Amino acid sequence: MARIGVISFSDGRDYVHDGIVDFIRRTEDTLVARLADAGHEVVRGKQVVSSNTLATSVAREVAAAGVDLTVFHYAVWAFPHFTMLAAGATPGPLLLLSNIDPVQPGMVGMLAAGGALDQIGRAHTRLWGDPEQRDLVDAITARATAAAAVARLRGATFGRFGGRPMGMNTAVANTDQWQRLFGVDVEEIDQWEIVRRADLADAAEVRLAREWLERHATVHYDGKKLTPELLERQIRSYLAVRELIDEWHLDFSGIKGQPELTQYFATMDITEAFLNDPYDWHGPKETHVCATEADMDGALTMQLLKHIAGTPVLFADVRHYHADRDIWDLCNSGQHATWYAARSDDPAENLRRVHLYPEVFFFPAGGASVHHLAAPGQMTLARLTRRDGAYRMQLMLGEFENYDDATNETLMRQSTFEWPHAFARLDAPADDFLSRFGANHIHAVPGDRRAEVRAACELLGVTVDEFTRG
Repeated sequence: MARIGVISFSDGRDYVHDGIVDFIRRTEDTLVARLADAGHEVVRGKQVVSSNTLATSVAREVAAAGVDLTVFHYAVWAFPHFTMLAAGATPGPLLLLSNIDPVQPGMVGMLAAGGALDQIGRAHTRLWGDPEQRDLVDAITARATAAAAVARLRGATFGRFGGRPMGMNTAVANTDQWQRLFGVDVEEIDQWEIVRRADLADAAEVRLAREWLERHATVHYDGKKLTPELLERQIRSYLAVRELIDEWHLDFSGIKGQPELTQYFATMDITEAFLNDPYDWHGPKETHVCATEADMDGALTMQLLKHIAGTPVLFADVRHYHADRDIWDLCNSGQHATWYAARSDDPAENLRRVHLYPEVFFFPAGGASVHHLAAPGQMTLARLTRRDGAYRMQLMLGEFENYDDATNETLMRQSTFEWPHAFARLDAPADDFLSRFGANHIHAVPGDRRAEVRAACELLGVTVDEFTRG
């Protein structure tokens, strides 16, 4: 979860402050307790702000703790200039929160403070209500989670292996714009480094990984496009990229793949799937967002969603629309993390649903394609796209669906069976979606995370373009 600062404001008249400070502290105690119950780390101001000097000093102390979001708390009427001074000492996102009490005019204090901040153009969000209400705590949580996600983006480095794949303009972004809007740097790395380092991988490690895959997944060797040697080449590629991630201190990455690697070396399907997974043959690990076709805006969307949801993020092509069922087949060569097969904390539970098939016609170099069907459940689907150079977040809610085995196979065989699939029912009419969705790739995380995505976009200055059926 997030680290949240809480600063309470009071009346600047000593005789008034002395009579209400206990009430302020009690309401703050309740707020802090409920935020802690929600899993957040809370940094409290050491004193209730009742003077101009305290406004600055308390805010500086809270800011120095590295909070993701600062809550200015109004349980009573508070002098607005205290808020202005505290805001000047608070570099991060602000949320103004008032209680609803007919005796103590916290709402008046919040409105006066918020109006003053509006006058100087200081961005902030306002909420009001009883901290004992779950809806209010959820709203604060959404804002705090978004603020933490945005903060984690800033200062990150994206590793771009290779260049633009197959003329795909939507996979390439302006590095200056990334630095200005998101605070993200880009490290350019040649794909030859993957090939070169793959040959240097430890043979015992490679064998351990291959045997683990053979034991937990179903491997369909054919002696041509998929052999133990080709599977080991893919594992070596994974180890090479892991080494480069550590060496270049990469926070997330993308691999061009096509056409050089897929024609002359091996596909990166194993590499991409297990980088995005929360485990490999050594056990649990941190997920590393890796986008196929070096899709920069795709990877950036995934990284933001990862920080919001704390789960692996799905990457897929919008491959086909089954009009008779009103579902979409989200399918892309090997890119889905195997976690999506069952969304289980137990890798064996996921991998028993995974098949490693020989690569298809498009990839003459061969290797394994990581095939599975994404487990059912509610999903948030999103994608950062650009219209006339300006970023927008295209956002919608959806549901992944599964059917009986025969129907699942029939539907998958209508596109490329060997690749991973997710059958998605989107809260977006097909005509509307196809008319204005700005990329061929789309991304997803479990649950309804739209509130956090909207809040993150507000903090980033990115327009939200939301699809709905209403």
